[in-house]
Amino acid sequence: MTGASGPGRIQTLEVWQDGLKLAEDVYRCTARWPADERYGLISQARRAAASIPTNLSEGVGRGSPAEIARFGRIALGSAYELHTLLHLAHRLHDAGPAPDDAIFTTLDSLTRRIASYVAYQDARHQRTKGQPK
Repeated sequence: MTGASGPGRIQTLEVWQDGLKLAEDVYRCTARWPADERYGLISQARRAAASIPTNLSEGVGRGSPAEIARFGRIALGSAYELHTLLHLAHRLHDAGPAPDDAIFTTLDSLTRRIASYVAYQDARHQRTKGQPK
């Protein structure tokens, strides 16, 4: 790590680690979906999954609690998007995971933890507002 806000800092963040693992799982899962969805659901689900840890990382890289929370909210939106895409794939092709599959359990847990992380960063931002720099 190159300092408190260096690139290595993100690697210690559990929601980032779990987001990265989820993205890997989504890539593996979507590899089994119908080939005609390559440029549709597969691409969109993979982008949404990759966006979760990517946005968490970008927020940490920007450093301030307000920016961390803002990018955390974007990651949260991507998690909700992914949830919908997985359901849609299951409904359309019986190809996506079933709603009781482990990937949904992981995604639901991660979504709750990102929401808590955002709330924590918002509270940090409120505490630091108005304090001299």
